[in-house]
Amino acid sequence: MRTRTWPTVWSAIRLLAAAVIMTALVGQFVTTVRAAISADRDVATTIANFFSFFTILSNLIAVLALLAAVVWFWMRPPHEDREPRGIAVALAGATTYLVITGVVYNLLLRGLPTADDHVAWANEILHVVAPLFLVIDLLVAPTHRALRWRAVAVILAVPIVWIVYTLIRGPFVLDPVRGVAFWYPYPFLNPNGVAGWGGVWAYVAGIAVTFVVVGTIVVAVGRLRARGARTAVTV
Repeated sequence: MRTRTWPTVWSAIRLLAAAVIMTALVGQFVTTVRAAISADRDVATTIANFFSFFTILSNLIAVLALLAAVVWFWMRPPHEDREPRGIAVALAGATTYLVITGVVYNLLLRGLPTADDHVAWANEILHVVAPLFLVIDLLVAPTHRALRWRAVAVILAVPIVWIVYTLIRGPFVLDPVRGVAFWYPYPFLNPNGVAGWGGVWAYVAGIAVTFVVVGTIVVAVGRLRARGARTAVTV
């Protein structure tokens, strides 16, 4: 663990990161609600739509996972030096979700026209700072626990549930901005587009494969770190 103080230092850094991400979430949320009120849009639908974006969900999961890790660290028995499996899975999931969110945004969506409730600084934290921190956490966190390969299936469960929720809810939501009789958080999940349902299912298949690949890499990195630590102790 480098030094005796390193786990304590990293726990404090995790707490700071969670605070920064939460500040961005709250900042964007407040601006979104204010914009809805100013434009006389349906506020309840606006709030529900806000929490239906995968970017928001993945950052919320990251905040909760980081806070859970911090609380565990300060309340753990003295002999425990590896985070509980549930927290480890949550951190691995958050890392997977944010890596994909960051890559998709920065490669495909950056530079596109933004909505009237866009908060630039919060956007950078949610799409750049948070993904980078979770990757760094995966690589250096001193209390990291190695996971079994089946954890990838648990990681995949969240995006699957989100996709099902999105596709079921979409046709029943009146878009508060455009006034059309449907709402989807991302164009590639909208069956009313040019590609239709065929395009949606193609994207869903691609999304599923991407989550499996990235989730497998995240779990593999954790396992390699644990193997390296055991080798170092043996030597």
